[in-house]
Amino acid sequence: MKKSKENSEYYQWGDHWILRDSPQLSVKRKSMSSPTAEKTHFHEKAEQAFYILKGKAVFHLNNERYIMREGESICILPKTVHYISNESDDLLDFLAVSSSTTKNDRVLI
Repeated sequence: MKKSKENSEYYQWGDHWILRDSPQLSVKRKSMSSPTAEKTHFHEKAEQAFYILKGKAVFHLNNERYIMREGESICILPKTVHYISNESDDLLDFLAVSSSTTKNDRVLI
């Protein structure tokens, strides 16, 4: 099935659309206004890849900062303590792809 923001399940944390969510694969399109940040966490099983569509993201991984811009991506392995933040003045849009799903796999720090 063709998926877009218009026909995908939406959930509130910023603006997020679930494009695919199965036990093996999760694909979400997310938007974060400024200034916002996730809570620090890790995933027991899920490996994640983030691709920046628009704006600038700051990823905090194991106490290191990585600035990611449009067209760049970053992968996060299971059990890596992390969070993403939008510290710019602009909207941040990105894709979050996880293998396996992150449902019930998020451990807050």
